[in-house]
Amino acid sequence: MKLPEELQFIANARKPQKTTDASMHGRVCIVTGATSGVGYHAAKCLAQAGADLVMVCRNGEKAGIFQQELQREFHIRVDVVLADFSCLAEVRSAAESILARYPHIDVLINNAGVHHTSRQLTDEGYETVFCVNHLAPFLFTRLLLPRLIESAPARIIQVNSQGHRFGGLDLSDLDWGRRRYKGLQSYGASKTAQLLTAWKLAEELEGSGVTINAMHPGEVRTNIGMNNGLLYRLYQRYLLWWVLKDPEISGKAIYYLAAAPEMEKVSGKFFNLTIEEKPACHALDRTIGNRIWTISEQLTGLACAD
Repeated sequence: MKLPEELQFIANARKPQKTTDASMHGRVCIVTGATSGVGYHAAKCLAQAGADLVMVCRNGEKAGIFQQELQREFHIRVDVVLADFSCLAEVRSAAESILARYPHIDVLINNAGVHHTSRQLTDEGYETVFCVNHLAPFLFTRLLLPRLIESAPARIIQVNSQGHRFGGLDLSDLDWGRRRYKGLQSYGASKTAQLLTAWKLAEELEGSGVTINAMHPGEVRTNIGMNNGLLYRLYQRYLLWWVLKDPEISGKAIYYLAAAPEMEKVSGKFFNLTIEEKPACHALDRTIGNRIWTISEQLTGLACAD
């Protein structure tokens, strides 16, 4: 029996995934949050395919160890740019550093993310989950976009989540100052905003040779959420992890989306790993999408720059 459209993601998770052996030799790929989980395996798959990597990471020590591992094993160029995506000033600095070093960018993978069970604000005054998961990659992408267009064909991949189906996006209360904070809905709000702005950007990029797609990386074991309290960490490590898959499948899926020749002109789509599917209806509302785009430009200072 065919599942209702809104539940099709359950069946899609069990479908055989698409693969590619396309070379990435000479391609410059930027991966945020590359030192663990999904980002780690994405970086490793791209390195194995010959790509030169720029890893944007918060932890310099972990990044340095991984950098040496990749260089030793695959003999590629690997640069590390340090930035904490809870600070938009650091996001700007990271983008400036990359633009100064790289005249050509082929792939941008926005992977860094966070999940909190309690409300926290960044030093700049933004709700942390919304900042790290949406505002930071929104700003980072826009700052790098001219270089990506100059480098076309180029690809942008937003590592999103089925968590967008939790909803929670309230344009009048983005920092959860008036509502009771709910971790899953806060996470869902950030991922919904990311999807809504991806559709807008896909339209603006038509004819440029630059594509943007979003993907759910699968139900895999990652460290996201391990910054929360002891009870949550115990639940995740000793209960939840037993039913989750190895994040290697996520890395392979991202590599497919970044490298497969058949994906070169595909844009404005949502993938469950490598299977295209329809997001939740609230993540397709173009009226809300235009509004969150404008708000995101204002919050990140891009509106002033324009």
